[in-house]
Amino acid sequence: MRILVVEDDNLLGDAIQAGLKQHGYAVDWLYDGLTADHALSTEPYAALVLDWNLPRLSGLEVLQRLRARESDLPVILLTARDTINDRILGLDHGADDYLIKPFDMGELAARLRALVRRANGSITPWLQAGEVELDPSGHQVMYQGKVIELSAKEFAILHALMLNTGKVLSRTQLEDKLYAWGSEIESNAVEVHIHHLRRKLTPKLIETIRGVGYLIR
Repeated sequence: MRILVVEDDNLLGDAIQAGLKQHGYAVDWLYDGLTADHALSTEPYAALVLDWNLPRLSGLEVLQRLRARESDLPVILLTARDTINDRILGLDHGADDYLIKPFDMGELAARLRALVRRANGSITPWLQAGEVELDPSGHQVMYQGKVIELSAKEFAILHALMLNTGKVLSRTQLEDKLYAWGSEIESNAVEVHIHHLRRKLTPKLIETIRGVGYLIR
């Protein structure tokens, strides 16, 4: 799952990027609001982690532009401002959630999971398709009640498809969801990972829509 982090503090930004990667996210990290605004208008993300105080454009200005484009992208606003009025201001500008610095990385990851889950219409923390169950927080997949070992990319592809049950995702869409900027992507990587998923789980789980993409019904 691909996340955009916008934070101008090098130490904090690096820590957030590293921490979210450990939780299985592909992370793009930017330093200023104007560059972030451009990225948000051109790149697909599952969620945005946005600092309030940024150079060139503030976090609130980035939020205003994002919502003016009628984007419903889940947004967590990061700030050292801890008054009630500040929180109200951030939420009224379009943030979905609010974290006050300093914060725990595990809490940030959990809030992201909750926001992405709700944005995709899922009520429960577990995702299920037939006899396959996926736990995003525990990074665990079960088939017929047994834990199945998956690679990080296999898990990410399965997670993306199960979040979008009933929707066809193209190879390009899956690559956009799985890989951050600068990542080296082999031409047949998605096909290879899906082949492994079918072998480890069940061949019937992921359907190929020829010339379009992949689908879990």
